[in-house]
Amino acid sequence: MGAQRTRARGILMLTVAALAAAALLATSAAAAPVKATDYRSRAHWLYLPGKSVKHKKVAVFYVYPTAYSSGPGGPHYCAVDNPQMRQGAQVAFQRQATAFRTVGNIYAPYYRQIDATYQLSLPFAQQKKNIAGIPSTDVFAAFKHFLKDFDHGRPFILVGHSQGSAVLANLLAKYMKAHPAVCARMIVAYVPGYPIQHSYLRQHPFLKFAKGPSDTGVIASWNTEAPTIASPSPVVQPGAIAINPITWTRKQTRAGAARNLGSIELNPATGGTPYLNANGTIKRFKNIADARVDKAKGVVICSTINAGASPYFNSHGFPKGVLHTFDIPLYFFSVRANAANRVAHYFAQN
Repeated sequence: MGAQRTRARGILMLTVAALAAAALLATSAAAAPVKATDYRSRAHWLYLPGKSVKHKKVAVFYVYPTAYSSGPGGPHYCAVDNPQMRQGAQVAFQRQATAFRTVGNIYAPYYRQIDATYQLSLPFAQQKKNIAGIPSTDVFAAFKHFLKDFDHGRPFILVGHSQGSAVLANLLAKYMKAHPAVCARMIVAYVPGYPIQHSYLRQHPFLKFAKGPSDTGVIASWNTEAPTIASPSPVVQPGAIAINPITWTRKQTRAGAARNLGSIELNPATGGTPYLNANGTIKRFKNIADARVDKAKGVVICSTINAGASPYFNSHGFPKGVLHTFDIPLYFFSVRANAANRVAHYFAQN
């Protein structure tokens, strides 16, 4: 009996020691700095202007939304060369970043993303910590490379959506605070699909949310919903601010669809890229989407589409009425015109 007790005590001590060692290794791994992707490699860029493209007065730095899904048992974060993520990023670029190609040269890095299903299941504070890890490590490195090798001191526009906007919100709060001269060259940061909260602006008072269609050096953000949604949006948080992407004000007055300069519609045959005209330009659809700011919810309400029908509702996607994917497509040409307007006012002032 005594020998058995001694053997059991020895096994217990070995087990405790093994668990402690494992915990120490896990802590060390978590504390280890994350190595950034090497953005000197062209392979790590989703889009760079060709050598024959005219060098415009403005640069656009674009960070795409979540394009990675881990699947059962898959890793929470993807590799920068993950084929699924890259394909989704290319489609997102076509329906979002192309709105800005008339106002500036676009630069868009690939970056390691976190799986959306896992991310949105977590408390918002933990979501922000996750974004500040691997995704931000990559995008910060890409942005530094953009400034050093591509921007050449030009004024620039930041554009993101969803996870891309979350990463840019982190870049605005941290990198821009440490580099005020760079921040002074920012014309505007469009970060729809992510909640910019009053608390965020209080924590970072050097950042300002847009008040009108012409102010510069500001943030513009919105999350789009139908008047009725099946369940709460996982991308909206209390205290968020929204701007109307037709009038570019924060007033709660409805802007009718006729005032919207045009939407795009997404072609399911191409995975969701915009429908094109015969000459290859993006097709403009008029009188599709209105917009009204709902300050209580911190969102933009679109009441003129059938939110329960395809393509606005997918039973495997967001709750019915949550128009997350369409934050930019519904207001595509109004966004384009607003970017041009802010660029003009920036140069008039500088």
